[in-house]
Formats: sequence, C-alpha cells, structure tokens
Amino acid sequence: MTDTLTGTPPPTVPTAKQDLPAVDTVGETDKKVKAVALLSGGLDSTLAINVIKAQGIDVTALNFSTVFCLCNRSDSCKSEARKVSEALGIPIKVLNITDSFLKIVKKPKHGYGKNMNPCIDCRINMFRMAGEYMSETGASFIITGEVLGQRPMSQRKLAMKIIERESGLEGLVLRPLCAKHLEPTIPEKEGLVDRERLLAIKGRSRKEQMQLADIFEIKDYPCSAGGCLLTDPGFALRIKELFDHDIDSNVKDVSLLKVGRHFRLDGQTKAVVGRNDAENQRLETLARKEDARLHLADMPGPLCLMHGNLTDDNLQSAARLTARFSKAKDMPLVRVVLRRGETEGVLEVPPADPLWAQDRLIARNK
Repeated sequence: MTDTLTGTPPPTVPTAKQDLPAVDTVGETDKKVKAVALLSGGLDSTLAINVIKAQGIDVTALNFSTVFCLCNRSDSCKSEARKVSEALGIPIKVLNITDSFLKIVKKPKHGYGKNMNPCIDCRINMFRMAGEYMSETGASFIITGEVLGQRPMSQRKLAMKIIERESGLEGLVLRPLCAKHLEPTIPEKEGLVDRERLLAIKGRSRKEQMQLADIFEIKDYPCSAGGCLLTDPGFALRIKELFDHDIDSNVKDVSLLKVGRHFRLDGQTKAVVGRNDAENQRLETLARKEDARLHLADMPGPLCLMHGNLTDDNLQSAARLTARFSKAKDMPLVRVVLRRGETEGVLEVPPADPLWAQDRLIARNK
C-alpha cells in the first residue's frame, strides 16, 4: 500500500487509519530531534503537530494569548491549546503578549489587512519569541499549522519569507501541511525531517484538513485559528476611533472596547453603556478610580461607565444615555445615581433623544 501521506501535490489525504505512516526515528542519533510548535488551539496547528510526531520527533507547544482573541473566555483558545497539548501528551508554555502586540497594532511596519489586523507584524513578533524559546529548549526548528493561500495577508510565499527573515528564523520554520509547495527547510535538508511524509495542502478549503482529522481521530475540532477581533469590522472601527483620540491608550482601554455600547461625547470623553448584567459587571471591573459610574436609582437597568472630561454637561449626557437604554426610556424624567470615587449623588434627567444618541454612537452604520 502506498503511504498516502507521502504523495506529491496535489495532496492526497488518507481515508483510513491504517494509511497513517508508521512512526520512525528520522534524524534521531544519540539525541532525539526536538521541535517547538506554535499551537493556537485550532485544527491546523493540531494536525501539524500530529504529522511531525508521526516521525518520532519530540514536540513542545507554545501558545500566544492576547486581549484580541475572539474566544478569550473561560473556554478560550488558551484552554483549547492546553486540551490539545494534553491529548497529544506534549508540554505547553502559554505567553500573554498583549503589551508588546498592542504597540504593533498602533503602528505596524507592514501595515494592516482588511481591517485593523497587522498580521505580518504579528507573526514576526510571535516567531521571534518562538525562536528564543527554541534556543531555551534545545529544539532544532519551529513548526506551524499554516497553509499556503489560506490567509490573504500572512500566508503568502512572499509574506512567509519576510516573516522568517525579520524574525531571524530563515529556513527554520517548517509548515508540515503545505511543505511540498515551499522550498525545503533546514531540518528537511539535514535529514531531521522526512520531506516525503509532509503534505501539500493549499488554499482556503478545509476539506483535506477535515479528512486528516478523521485519520488522526480528532473528534472535537478546537476553535479555528485566526479568531482575532482585529479582523472584525465593528471592533476595528472602535479601536481605530480610540487610537485617533488617544494613541497612548493601554490594555484596559482596549479591553473596554469589547463591552457595551460606546458613545463619543467629546475628544477626550467616552460613555460606555452595558447591555446586560454580565456587561454591567465587566464595566465595574474595568472602571478606574477617576471614572464616573451611573445607574438608575429606582429600578434595575444598565451601568454606564464614563471616562475623560467629567464636566457637568458630559455627566448630564451620560445620565441621559443611562436612562435611554433602560425600561425608563419613555419616562419624562429619570433619577440616575452618579458615583465618582467615594462620592455619590443623584441626577434627575430626561432620557436621551434617540437621534442624539445615535449620532454619538461609535458604530459602523449610524
């Protein structure tokens, strides 16, 4: 039987478990070959690790976490990556790189994708850190789940070369799923990896990955890679608007963009109104000592967090917005509790006019 994992392009994916290549000791001498895998928690990186482990190579996983992860919750990509590493029996190191990545988002050398996603600069940043970890662990190369042509900005041949060169990893990044569409890497040339047992997947279709998942008995696909808020048009608008008004914004400012309705009151001032109890609680967590917090005095409703110029006019506007997005929106006057630090008072205001509120809403379509 021909080993279908060693076919030539276009790739042929095995259709039965018995077609899996036998594990051997390619490149093994007195010291076993080691590799560091960038594990997102997605299917592609999981498959890439399986393909390399099938060659008897020791793999250590490295996972990067940022505030921009779309599934950054209790069941986040970080957790998925841990689940995958446990299932594969490999160690994992998780790095939160939000601080360094935020600087890149503000001014990327290689620009943005369709929205505010600086994919090339992001990869360079991660690859540099992976290179450092590779040296620390005594690994010989890096592996990723990238597929040529799958992502329009960072998974093109030219972009891949730029990323490798600027991260100092030229020839040391092996992409097992699309390797046969690329030039042989150093580990392939040195015989550490058998190139004939790598794959030639290409493009945006997921069909071959899904077939390969069946071969490796991966039943529950983790969240897909590329789940970055910066690719979302709505979030991209919010963060661009934030940078336009405050280029020195920090991680807490960015975290706030993920919660509630956002209103621009003036160049330095925003009001954020929670949409449910969970968002109200999150706004309380993200509030600074100098922020104003507003809520209805006589009934349940939204929490409004106000940051910036706490003038009387702006406080009145924030109170009116708080009333507007509550069950009291049709009342002539609404009592709103205002908290500033340790002080507390009550404002009595009419709910904001819908058109006035809409005009100040930071949104794609007004």
